[in-house]
Amino acid sequence: MKTISIIGATVVTLALISYSIGVITEQRKHKLVKAVLLFITVGVILDITATICMIIGSTNSPFTIHGFLGYSALAAMLIDVVLIWKFYTKNGLGTEVPKKLHRYTLFAYLWWVVAYITGSLLVMLK
Repeated sequence: MKTISIIGATVVTLALISYSIGVITEQRKHKLVKAVLLFITVGVILDITATICMIIGSTNSPFTIHGFLGYSALAAMLIDVVLIWKFYTKNGLGTEVPKKLHRYTLFAYLWWVVAYITGSLLVMLK
């Protein structure tokens, strides 16, 4: 495995940790707090970085089934972070997250976890 791919794998695991902290905090509190903004934003930045590293380090085409799964999961999380920041600028911290945004955050996160697991399985099966 190339060094850049190992870096990408490490960074995507850090994204998983960051997303998990942010999403679990939001799901438990049902409120927008600093930890949610921080960890989901950091998760997206780490995920974008990891995706770039893995594309550079891969010998496969970036247009594989796993690639599309990963890109769509990243897009879902990117949309989530934009919606959360938009909600924050309008309502501030400590405000209860609307049901639709609360559900979307969970959906986007679960979709992203599926992409993470399939990527991990593909590496393990090689």
